[in-house]
Amino acid sequence: MTEFPTRRLRWFYPLYTLLWVIILPFALAYLWWRGRKDPLYSAHLGERFGSYDSHLRDAIWVHGVSLGELRSAVPLIRLLLDDGEMVVTTHFTPTGRREAQRSFAKEIADGRLQAVWIPLEFQWCFVRFFQAFRPKYGLVMEIEIWPTMIRAAHKHGIPLCVCNAQYPRKSFERDRQRSRWRFDLMAGFAGGFVKSDLQRDRFAEAGMRNIHVTGELRFDQAIPRDHVLAGEALKKTIARRTITITSVVAGEDETFIPMIAALQGPDAPLFIYVPRAPERFDETYIRLTDAGLKVKRRSTDLPADLGAATIIDADVLLGDSMGEMYFYLALCDQAVIGGSFVPKGAHNISEPLALSKPVVCGPHTWTIEFPFVEALAAGAAAQVDDADALTQYLRSGKTPSAHTVSSFFATQEGAVDRTYQAIKVATATVPAKN
Repeated sequence: MTEFPTRRLRWFYPLYTLLWVIILPFALAYLWWRGRKDPLYSAHLGERFGSYDSHLRDAIWVHGVSLGELRSAVPLIRLLLDDGEMVVTTHFTPTGRREAQRSFAKEIADGRLQAVWIPLEFQWCFVRFFQAFRPKYGLVMEIEIWPTMIRAAHKHGIPLCVCNAQYPRKSFERDRQRSRWRFDLMAGFAGGFVKSDLQRDRFAEAGMRNIHVTGELRFDQAIPRDHVLAGEALKKTIARRTITITSVVAGEDETFIPMIAALQGPDAPLFIYVPRAPERFDETYIRLTDAGLKVKRRSTDLPADLGAATIIDADVLLGDSMGEMYFYLALCDQAVIGGSFVPKGAHNISEPLALSKPVVCGPHTWTIEFPFVEALAAGAAAQVDDADALTQYLRSGKTPSAHTVSSFFATQEGAVDRTYQAIKVATATVPAKN
């Protein structure tokens, strides 16, 4: 068994702490700056330092840094709550915290769940967090490598596990070749619940123990049926092909907007264009209209409740809202996955697949290696190399059938139950000291 912390980490931690002392003013300035547009960023500042107004003792700690991570955890959290557990969720962004508050409003009111900020990367902040909540164990959704969080949990006997985890190929190769200290941190986790056999092998090589292959939780997350029904109703009024471009990030407008313009004509599809960051909504609208496209906005041109919505005389529907991705996906015949046309990597494909919508990705899919490789092999997904290839692919009208997509999706369900059972096994073998 690998010692923890290793000698390399014992040298690393003082330097890492010094770095955080230096950047702390900049981190606080960042929260203030983001708070000008979203006040929740700068609210509850004491929680960033481990000070909380109320405490849930002996809770299960679930860390969902932002919206996607928290959503993937929702069905699992519900099982924990149904089992009589109390839960504290930690977040860094307002979208994650708001989703927890929305999804578990009743449980929060009943005093069974609390959503708070994750402490900043200082040992004393985590000591205060542990004193406040005395967590039985922690689940870090996806893969969040925060050295102080890992060390503090290990030091204070809090079993901390990665959950719904994958070690993307680029990150794995980088850490193996140039950042071995990140491998060393894996021994600080009490275990892992990972998405595939390949991911198990990678985490094991990095030094993690107690690994369980449980699958992708996103395949089991709840679908807001009201959003789907609203999208399907609107789709019936659209007499042409529809394509949703999901979670568009900075740097991809230069790919997608010229492509949309190039496909205009008598048989042009209706494009639903969904930026990932709300601060880019207005900028994206200007870019689309400057390209000569007729644009409708979700925020101003559709009813707030989506009832009796229509789209007339538009080339693009700009999805300038948060939390309505299933509405935008229910509108489409095919989904183009944002993030996959920039090196940072693609966003998840589970949501369109859950609605039997075929997906097409660009070249950068290393962040969703699972399940994209499997979906591609099953014929439920396609991949193109660049903007020109995407234009030609969409012009051709080629698309996998809904049956092919739904058949693939069916093979991936059940991860929540597998994870829940594995958690019982893994945490039973590593008792907490607190």
